Amino acid sequence: MYRGVYTALVTPFTASKEIDENKMRELVEFQIASGIAGLVPIGTTGESPTLSPNEISNVIRIVVEQTAGRVPVIAGAGANCTEKAIRQAEVAEDLGADATLQVVPYYNKPSQEGLYEHFIAIANAVDIPMVLYDVPGRTGVALENHTILELTKHPRIVAVKAASGNIQGIMDLLAQVPQGFDILSGDDNLSFPIIALGGSGVISVASNLFPKEIVDMVDACLSFRWEEGRKLHYRMLPFFKALFLESNPIPIKAAMSLKGLILDTYRLPLRRISPEHRLEIERVLTMLNISESREKIREKN
Repeated sequence: MYRGVYTALVTPFTASKEIDENKMRELVEFQIASGIAGLVPIGTTGESPTLSPNEISNVIRIVVEQTAGRVPVIAGAGANCTEKAIRQAEVAEDLGADATLQVVPYYNKPSQEGLYEHFIAIANAVDIPMVLYDVPGRTGVALENHTILELTKHPRIVAVKAASGNIQGIMDLLAQVPQGFDILSGDDNLSFPIIALGGSGVISVASNLFPKEIVDMVDACLSFRWEEGRKLHYRMLPFFKALFLESNPIPIKAAMSLKGLILDTYRLPLRRISPEHRLEIERVLTMLNISESREKIREKN
């Protein structure tokens, strides 16, 4: 069901730190024109922790409206309170999202049994599919393979965004998941190996700025053009590494601002990237020398 590149959208802010609706709509058009398979608003990359419930609904509404059914929208709706996650999933469904992304509950560190019951309760509450999101570096607890395998039995739990960084664990999961359940890389730098092992694609941060390049790399891999995919992977690897200079989404928003796509604006406790890291991102962007702009992509379409 989920195959290719799904962009984990940033949330652009104005200089006064309000949601910039016009920029958000422009980003959606840029992404679709570049050939991505789908959009994922209201994730960590979208600074969901600092958005109010009304703002979260507004971002989903904007993305769904602007997308107009051209690609699926997987709306972030996770929470560390099951009832809250259910409410957010219901809102996403009402707004027309095609699926929700459900992160492992963070901070309260539930047991595997608690995680299973959490995701089953959400899946039972709405009629749209769910993509699980395993990112123990942020949540403090991993979604273990045996729990994922039990969750795959629910007809609306259809994929997992694997961001554990544990290739051995992801490989073991790929060997056991039923046909039709998709494993998407949650780390740009691991997309190539995960697809080579049987993964279906990536929920990408890098594609906010370089959608065409990430699409080309993933499409090459999914079409078994491994040498082409490998070359594209290594070409983009310095940028993938730069995205880890500071906490996501600080580096990607800094890079996008350097290319004139958005303002370099955040909400506390996130702040602008350090001067030395900004210089490193500038160096990487210069080295990549990918000059095709949003305006040129528009002209093609």
